[in-house]
Amino acid sequence: MNMNDNSSNMLVSDSVIDDVKDIDAIIFDCDGVLVDITESYDTAINETVSYILKDILDIQANTIVTPEILYGFKSKGGFNDEVAVCYAVILSSFAAKELGKSFTEIIKDVIDNSDETGTLSVDNFLESINVKITSIKEKLNYFGSHEISYIYTIFDQIFYGAELYKQVYNKPTTLSTNGLIEKDKVLINSELISSLEKKFGNKIAVVTGRGKFAFSYSLKNFLDNFDLSNSIFLEDESKELAKPNVEPLLKSIRGLDSKHCIYVGDSMEDMLMANKATEMGFKTTFCGIYGTSKKPEIKLEMFKKNNVPIILESITQIPKTLNLD
Repeated sequence: MNMNDNSSNMLVSDSVIDDVKDIDAIIFDCDGVLVDITESYDTAINETVSYILKDILDIQANTIVTPEILYGFKSKGGFNDEVAVCYAVILSSFAAKELGKSFTEIIKDVIDNSDETGTLSVDNFLESINVKITSIKEKLNYFGSHEISYIYTIFDQIFYGAELYKQVYNKPTTLSTNGLIEKDKVLINSELISSLEKKFGNKIAVVTGRGKFAFSYSLKNFLDNFDLSNSIFLEDESKELAKPNVEPLLKSIRGLDSKHCIYVGDSMEDMLMANKATEMGFKTTFCGIYGTSKKPEIKLEMFKKNNVPIILESITQIPKTLNLD
């Protein structure tokens, strides 16, 4: 696939240049797209892993989830949920301890054997090398609801902080923390919104792994600019609908009555959803954002390798890409 190098940080495939004029709706992912989460969600992953390893396995480990580990899992297409990454790293640490091997060796093997099925692929691989994971899985309770799951309870308290956690779940906290959500860096701005609204009107929505509360809290200044009735907040849905399940994206596309939408995301799961939508007859062009990553070169190469038609460093380049300037 030939790519036009429109600038040093903007790549557009020849195949979509003539097609962009037909795009009638835009749907965004949130994390890593509308919001820079490197100091919020990404930090919450490490703090959650460190807390749980110390609490239930007596393992002291700080900041073990390197960008390479994070994007290693994210590149597999089944780890859009940050807590799924926590789960995979904690089980890998448990396996290293059980097998008497180094964490570095085990985590590499786990990543190499992970796939689009996410945590299921982690479980299957560890069981295949004879690691008994039943007890640790029961303690983490990853598949339980957020209100009762140990791993989600810890992650959510760290991310939201004590006061917001009480608002979201109407229950007291066990951790007294300042929420890392306060470190979200909102990337969308009034100029970009104005440009998009001139092209798409009210056909601007989101399909995001976030819950509606977290989205509304961080994007509070721009909520009126999104069609929230046709947006999907996957944290509030069943896990069966988690990315890369295409159904949430299709629901949004149908609600917007879009004949050709652009889906703007930053992950393999986002790309897979957009591709599946097109395969099912819903014309969808994927735009990959790479600049919000701690290792942008890794994400850029991932998008190039997978022939993503539009690759941008930032959402601020969308108007130029779609000839809206």
